Amino acid sequence: MAAQWLACLHAGEATAAQREACAQWRRADPLHELAWQRAERLQAALGTLPPAVGLQVLDRPRSRGGRRTALRSLAALAPAVPAGYLAWRSASPETAGWTTAQRTATGERRSTVLPDGTRLHLNTASAIALDFQGGLRRVLLRQGEVQIETVPDAQQRPFVVDTRHGRIRALGTCFVVRQRDDEAGTLVAVQQSAVEVQAAQAHGQQPTRVQAGQQLRFDATGVQPAAPTDPQQAAWTRGLLFARDQPLADFAAELGRHRPGLLRCAPEVATLRISGVFRLDDTDAILAALPHTLPVRVVWRTRWWVAISARSAPPSG
Repeated sequence: MAAQWLACLHAGEATAAQREACAQWRRADPLHELAWQRAERLQAALGTLPPAVGLQVLDRPRSRGGRRTALRSLAALAPAVPAGYLAWRSASPETAGWTTAQRTATGERRSTVLPDGTRLHLNTASAIALDFQGGLRRVLLRQGEVQIETVPDAQQRPFVVDTRHGRIRALGTCFVVRQRDDEAGTLVAVQQSAVEVQAAQAHGQQPTRVQAGQQLRFDATGVQPAAPTDPQQAAWTRGLLFARDQPLADFAAELGRHRPGLLRCAPEVATLRISGVFRLDDTDAILAALPHTLPVRVVWRTRWWVAISARSAPPSG
């Protein structure tokens, strides 16, 4: 199922019901989540993953060998990717005109300066492509999250960010764009100046302006109302994770984006609240500190399989 869900969500037309069904499938079994994360890491490393790649391995029924065999099957996926991926990518119309790629692995963050002086900050497991050859400075956000600090262009070319849901035009600004498969639509949060947002299928409609201090979400069909932005929206650019009276399940989900493998939060502790400022450079230390402030225990089943459960409960897988 992993390959089918990946193809469905990456097609850009998945419904809310389909996204929820995918989320339920991922929660149903740790192996489902591991398969999904494996595919997402490959996508981040390669730009865009062709739907058929890994289908045989990811969708193989569980064998008599159980979990160990299945985990070995997941590890076998990587060598099979390059040839099929390159053949698919060379024929993909989506890549036409895009000249440069930037990407980060899970747990990695990277900053780069573009030829025009614009500064990009890529969050964990993110991938972009660039095209500065025509009359536009274009960034294609394939997956993940990016903060962009634009500068005036000597050639006066507009700066735009494209996602599968539409286009964002910078108006001399600093802003964050996020597009994840487990979230509906694209999120844009403006820190300085303003941007204009145009949904992909909103033909003939005027773009929506988003001012500094505002954020909104949009999909291919339209734009949602703006709301105040989170002041710590871009804390990750400083290597920090902020939590303010946050449910532990949400905190664990965000922390899990910054470390490879599977991080599970048991239902009995999911609603515990957590606050603090945490350094993303050492996620193991964050997990080790949780039992000192909350009635939980953290069990490392493997280096890449960690469970948070109630202190008095047996370990949760």
